[in-house]
Amino acid sequence: MIIFKTTLGDVKIALDFDNAPITAKNFQQYVEDGFYNGTIFHRVIKGFMVQGGGFSSGLEEKDTRETIQNEANNGLSNKRGTLAMARTQDPHSASAQFFVNLVDNNFLDFKNESVQGWGYCVFGEVVEGMDIVDKMTLVDTGRMGFHDDVPKEEIVVESAFVEA
Repeated sequence: MIIFKTTLGDVKIALDFDNAPITAKNFQQYVEDGFYNGTIFHRVIKGFMVQGGGFSSGLEEKDTRETIQNEANNGLSNKRGTLAMARTQDPHSASAQFFVNLVDNNFLDFKNESVQGWGYCVFGEVVEGMDIVDKMTLVDTGRMGFHDDVPKEEIVVESAFVEA
């Protein structure tokens, strides 16, 4: 289990090493390295998802390790409460950024091995604290630099760690 202590409360995450081994291992390594400590949820879209893992306070982008293989073809669906990897248009460009689905977002699921069809890899789920994730959508958002849907009041990951 992974615990994210945020300024709004704690979120407990179970990783799926069976269906998304590369992605789950990558995420856990970022947690163990302390990478997510002090990061913010920088994109919050009510009725869709909340995204974090790439920026520290003030929307300062963090350096990441190499990108990983997209495992979205693992049969898992972007259902409410699942964690999936964020990426660019390149299907295999995920590194540290992730999002939590606030609703069932089946349109983000794997369809085929094309640029449009790869989808977004589900690699875990919130097992406690979905109420905290839902609270994130109550914060006012706006534009900051080149980014839309940025919370005007920062939602900070104070610490993230693997629960023994």
